[in-house]
Amino acid sequence: MEKFIEYILQFGNLNKQQIDLIKSKATEIELHTDDFYWEAGKTVKQIGFLTDGVLRVSYYNNKGEEITRYFIDENHLILSGNTIDELYTPSEYLSAITDCKLVVFSKKDWKEISETIIGWDTILQKIVAKYHSEKITRRSELISQDGTERYLDFIQKFPTLINRVPLSYIASYLGITQSSLSRIRKNIR
Repeated sequence: MEKFIEYILQFGNLNKQQIDLIKSKATEIELHTDDFYWEAGKTVKQIGFLTDGVLRVSYYNNKGEEITRYFIDENHLILSGNTIDELYTPSEYLSAITDCKLVVFSKKDWKEISETIIGWDTILQKIVAKYHSEKITRRSELISQDGTERYLDFIQKFPTLINRVPLSYIASYLGITQSSLSRIRKNIR
């Protein structure tokens, strides 16, 4: 819980009463490796913040192959939908790669926090803007790079993930085969 509060305070100020309200609405949960935080086709009813572990967003392409879209590591907010009132039914899966700990809020409680704390929406806008900027930068670079450059870039941007994520997921994220990734890793050692 403290990790979540510390994270939020990087984007705005909250007083003790506001922090106590947030804490009173939160629940801490654990996911084990391969557990789903959400599944494609099932409505998401909560907002989460990952305090420990790594999650993977994946989907199946038209050939039935599982594709890794991206990874979520510690200190990331997991929003669902564009607005709090929107029923969000994802077309992707969000699953635990490692054992994970999350702070979660029901959409109802999240909305109450938003309606009660002046400036909450501004804090969230700053967080969302940061995430979108990071995501766009990550994806646009992947398009213009070859496999080796993508892998080296991945190591640079996600140094803590390289030993925590199975190589098959990294290869999928990079858009290359696992055997290509093995060759790339062998050649850069």
